[in-house]
Formats: sequence, C-alpha cells, structure tokens
Amino acid sequence: MSRLARIAISIGDPAGIGAEIALKALQDQSTASLAHWLLIADAAALNAAARICGIDPAALPCTLVETDTLAADHAVAFGQLRAEYGQAAIAYVRRAVELCMNGEAEAMVTAPLNKEAVTLSGQAFSGHTEYIAELTGAAEPRMLLYSGKLATVHVSTHIPLEQACRLDRAQIVRTIRLGNDALLWLRSRAPRIAVCGLNPHAGEHGLFGRQDADIIAPAIAEARALGIDCSGPHSPDTIFVRALRGEFDLVVAMYHDQGHIPMKLIDFEGGVNVSLGLPIIRTSVDHGTAFDIAGSNRADPTNMKAAMRLAVRMAEGKFALAGAPGPGSPGRGVSAFPTAGH
Repeated sequence: MSRLARIAISIGDPAGIGAEIALKALQDQSTASLAHWLLIADAAALNAAARICGIDPAALPCTLVETDTLAADHAVAFGQLRAEYGQAAIAYVRRAVELCMNGEAEAMVTAPLNKEAVTLSGQAFSGHTEYIAELTGAAEPRMLLYSGKLATVHVSTHIPLEQACRLDRAQIVRTIRLGNDALLWLRSRAPRIAVCGLNPHAGEHGLFGRQDADIIAPAIAEARALGIDCSGPHSPDTIFVRALRGEFDLVVAMYHDQGHIPMKLIDFEGGVNVSLGLPIIRTSVDHGTAFDIAGSNRADPTNMKAAMRLAVRMAEGKFALAGAPGPGSPGRGVSAFPTAGH
C-alpha cells in the first residue's frame, strides 16, 4: 500500500462502552500505528468516556469526525437506555458508511450499539449488518465470525428462529460461496468448509426432519460443483469440535445461535464480526454495550483491537488480491468484499 489505510471507527451507543474501548485501543501503539483512524463520535460522548478512563483524545493518533447529534454540553448518562443515544449511534454508523462509500475511508469498525435504543429513536433496526446493507444497497449480506482459531458464517442472523428454519437452497449456496471467498482471501488458500445440518444429528436420515436431506444436502452438492471444498450436512453438536481440532477452516451455521454460541465459547475476546456481501469492508466487536459496567473504566479493549487489526488486514488484502493500487493511489475504485456475485 502507498500509505496507511484510513479506517473509520463508529463509537456505538454513547451510554455503553464503545467510546471507552475505542480510546483504550487507540492508546495501544501497536494497534494505533497500523492505520490512519477516523473516530466517528460526538465530542460530548467522547469526552465523557475520556474522563472515566483518563485518556485524552487529543493525544491519540486519530482524527475526530463529529456528527453533531448530541449537544456539546450534553452530560452522558452511562448505562441508560435513551432514544437520543440510539439516534446518535445510528448517525455514527451512517457517517462511517458515507466515508467508505465516498472513498474517504477504506474500511469501518463498529463499536456496539443498543438495538432497543435505536428502535426508540424511530429507526427500524435489526442489526448493524442489515442496516449497512440497506445504506449501501447490498442484497443478502452475511455475518462471518472470525478468529485465529476458527471461522463461522451464518445463513441467517437476526430473525426469529421459526423464520430461520424455513431454509432456502439458494441462500445456503450463497452463504457457502461468500464464506469460501472470504477465507480464501484471509488465509491465502482454499478453505475446508463444514456445513451444519439444521436438525439434531443433521436429521438422522429423515427421522428428525427433512430439511437436511431435501435442502441443505443439494445446496452442498451445488457448491461442490462450483469447485468449493465443502461437506455435510454435519451434526451441529459435534462439528465445531472437529473444526477446532483442525479438520475444517470454516463452519456454515444455519442460524444465529447455532454459530454464535460455540464461537463465543471458543474465543470470546478474539472473535471479530465481519460483514460479507457489502460493497465496503466492515468489522465489529462481537459483544454488546455492557451497560452494567459502562462508565466504570472496566471495559476490556481486546476485542476492539482485534476488530481494528482485522479491518486493516482486510483493507490491505483487498487491493493486493485484486492487484489494484493501494489506498490513495490513482485508479482506486470501490469494490465489494466479497460479493460472490460471479
């Protein structure tokens, strides 16, 4: 790359730990030196966090990008659910997306927000991934949880379980393809992919449901015909152990908790949330706003630093993979990561 990547960080809900972990992460020189950081926040929210953790934002290697959502003299009420904080959090995300879409940033990292607070503000909202997809005009994004130990991509995420069980073959194939493209890029080799079944024991030959044999298995066959190294459907209760032991690089989960629960058990601090199928790069912490400890200077920035490092790695690798000039060079264009839109 011709220069350091520009990475936007949205601080999330002002009443949560987002600003605190962002400041603490930027205080770590080993992380801060990797990119030019654009901190999307209101001064009131940032200064409130700065006071509780004793870190001066002005002394950090970052550029503050304000949205003017909260008044400069606003006194942040840590740990409280408020509509104005939901409105602020969504404004930070929207500004970060704008920077990425305009080419002013190569990637964005999101600190946690509170879905209920956003909803109270009047914004229909089911999650970061879905909202960013709406802003960028992306169809059918996917959520990848990535760590040095394992990776999991989800066919569905923030929808009712009853709806998630209504499987669609094309959606499963798209998920496998997106996961394959992402891991191929991140690990520089074709990944070995295990696809979860939906039912106990992957249906046990139809004894516990027909979705595994009638929908998931044909989707796997279609993906294999495309040259993807995938197998299944595997019993969901054992496949993560097998993958963790090195048999697979990526697990395809059919719904949110099927993938999230094992991944958070495996590597809660190091797991990073990555959005696939968007025209921009977005990583995120894989934890919530932690209202119970917000404002107490007890938030651990480990996961935020992992998300920031992965965003840099993606920004650098995106152009290396395409053989394109680095950020800031003539001829740079915005391309999707990854879209699997072959």
